[in-house]
Amino acid sequence: EYKSYLRSMICLRQKSKTLLLNLRCISTDQRSTPPRTLITGSLGQLGLTLAKQMRKLYGKERVVCTDIRKPPKIVLQDGPYRYANILNKSGLEEILVENRIDQVVHFSALLSALGEQNVALALQVNIEGFHNVIELCKNHELKLFCPSTIGAFGPETPRNPTPNLTIQRPKTIYGVSKVYMELLGEYYHHRYGLDFRSARFPGIISATTPGGGTTDYAVQIFYDAIATGHHDCFLEPDTVLPMMYITDCIKSVIDMMECDKERLRCRTYNIAAFSFSPAELAAEIQKYVPLTVEYKVDPVRQQIASTWPQVLDDLEARQDWNWNPEYTIETMVPMMLDKVRLQLEKPTEDN
Repeated sequence: EYKSYLRSMICLRQKSKTLLLNLRCISTDQRSTPPRTLITGSLGQLGLTLAKQMRKLYGKERVVCTDIRKPPKIVLQDGPYRYANILNKSGLEEILVENRIDQVVHFSALLSALGEQNVALALQVNIEGFHNVIELCKNHELKLFCPSTIGAFGPETPRNPTPNLTIQRPKTIYGVSKVYMELLGEYYHHRYGLDFRSARFPGIISATTPGGGTTDYAVQIFYDAIATGHHDCFLEPDTVLPMMYITDCIKSVIDMMECDKERLRCRTYNIAAFSFSPAELAAEIQKYVPLTVEYKVDPVRQQIASTWPQVLDDLEARQDWNWNPEYTIETMVPMMLDKVRLQLEKPTEDN
């Protein structure tokens, strides 16, 4: 009986410790008044999903979505949406002030493959646009989250695992612009006290239509598996890259934004979930649906992927703000197949 009592007390102590760590990771301001959040690039892969979750947590009117495209009707019905071009600094500032914004999640960016096709535009959006955002956040004392990427690393970086602090010599304009973002954010934090936060995202898998990234095959393959049973893959079958299901990605943004700033020893963190190759993903999908894959390698994307990490070391994120992904490739695949089926069954929306 005594041993049973002792085990119960140890278990209770561990649970109490975990709860205390989680409470410490929530800022005092966050517990009292929900923040008013602006999301740039909100019509992309991550923005609408993050907005939906934040509106559940903070209130529908406290999350303002922005982009440069005409939104679908459902977006207008879900909550505030404003046109905002991040290259128009005064226009963006007007939205921040009018909506009394407390924090910004900056998703607007030109991704890796598209960036290589239009370097000048990538420089404008990813560097000039970010500079506008960070200046406004400094001037108005706003918290800023801007995602980084596995593309911020290069061929000289250790690939398995890739440490949180290591050499970064990216070979794409997308990667170069993200290293610029990381360093400028860190500089503004130390120079001006800006509450800047960033996480290096792996490839993000969701039911949203791919948008020009090197890891997009990991989304397109689900659409092809359901629609035709055949996928043409632009990467070699053994190209291993870090990946993450979108639910975990959204969780990471919210967890990091809510964490008390005193707990953050870094401005930018690696975050990881699982890694796989196209062949491994195809094999997992084939457990549920018939699928054939032909490898029609795109030299540009393959060259990019070959310089990126295979496994991210995210120990610092786990220690500092209790990062802990929920999904594995085994649990992600059947969920993705169900979501893509629903997406393909949707009628074309009247905008």
